[in-house]
Amino acid sequence: MDVPQERNLCRTVLPNGLVLLTERMEHLRSVSMGVWIKTGSRDERPEVNGISHFVEHMVFKGTTSRTAQRIAREVDAIGGNLDAFTSKETVCFSVKVLDEHVDKALDVLSDLVLHPVFASADILRERDVILEEIKMDEDNPDTLVHETFVQNLWKNHPLGRPILGTRETVSQFDQPALLEYYRGRFLGGNVVFSAAGNLEHEAMIAMVTEKLAAMPAGRVDSVADRPATHASITLRQKKSLEQVQLCLGVPGPQTNDDRRYTAFILNTILGGGMSSRLFQTVREQRGLAYSIYSEPSSFRDTGSFCVYAGTSTRNAEQVIRLTVEEFHRLKSEPVAEEELRRAKDQLKGNLLLGLESSGARMSNLARQEMYFDHFFGISEILACVEGVTSEDIMKLALEVFQSEGIAVALLGNLNGLKITRKHLAC
Repeated sequence: MDVPQERNLCRTVLPNGLVLLTERMEHLRSVSMGVWIKTGSRDERPEVNGISHFVEHMVFKGTTSRTAQRIAREVDAIGGNLDAFTSKETVCFSVKVLDEHVDKALDVLSDLVLHPVFASADILRERDVILEEIKMDEDNPDTLVHETFVQNLWKNHPLGRPILGTRETVSQFDQPALLEYYRGRFLGGNVVFSAAGNLEHEAMIAMVTEKLAAMPAGRVDSVADRPATHASITLRQKKSLEQVQLCLGVPGPQTNDDRRYTAFILNTILGGGMSSRLFQTVREQRGLAYSIYSEPSSFRDTGSFCVYAGTSTRNAEQVIRLTVEEFHRLKSEPVAEEELRRAKDQLKGNLLLGLESSGARMSNLARQEMYFDHFFGISEILACVEGVTSEDIMKLALEVFQSEGIAVALLGNLNGLKITRKHLAC
């Protein structure tokens, strides 16, 4: 794998298949470390939807040598930040500490990953915790409309299922199910260990080998098919809401698509900030919404562009019309050089500022390992941004912004509001 010289990167593969990545950042006092499992909610069978997230929770509930309280106290005692998350395609356990505490932090992190006990009593308690988390998301209209949009865009596919699972699936998880999942996924060949900060690669090899050599070798490749997209129009009544929440979107490029920087710039122009077209048109000029933005989501074999807005029932149709008009404008009018310049500079600033911390560099390393056969240097990234032309943007817009491909989800007190395919003509 290519390694850019301008970043002090090193890569080593351990005998059990685990990939170790480091980036030395001598000017920092921190080190961020992450254990990335190359599996997520899209790799689950329907009957165990949510089990990746459940396992993520359970590793913090105790190991063969540490209680949950001891785990928390040991990390707090060194001023560390221990965290984890589950996504559609990964599960990550991470810790950030001062460079002098790397060995202690790694001992806790590796213990969580290698020796969880999945005690039955803890499972029963954590079921209730996650069921409350599901209720919390259902009570959050922003989260709920996004979840509704995703479930309908990739209907009947694992990518469309909720990361948290459902009340039905979560209520059935027990120790045998969790152990089966854990033993089948937490394998050396499925793991990337990334670290960034004030560190030495050779020292990290020694520590990671000592702590994680016991992880079994092997790997499990994803078997989920590429999802078909569904341009559905979903209207969900919820009278308790003061606003109509709406998501409107189309399929987009996958993570490693060569046009990803074109997609980033298109998104920046469309709804990626306060100077974006949607923010200026819908909020600043018309006063129709407080919050409106667009965002790209990408996965290993597909992606999406989604526009979100919160508005009144009487203004929802107008917000949709203005959004669709911006889709048409991107397809029919070349982006002016001045606007393209602003978008490029905004994107470059966001990308570079997003790489200033050890945690961001640690995550960046892992994602590049998982999705690309290449590590990108800063100058290479900036060159890719600069290489995007207005013709590239129009070409991508013509491909993705197809009227028949637009999916919509509306949530709120709809009061007879109807949206049909004719409202989406672009």
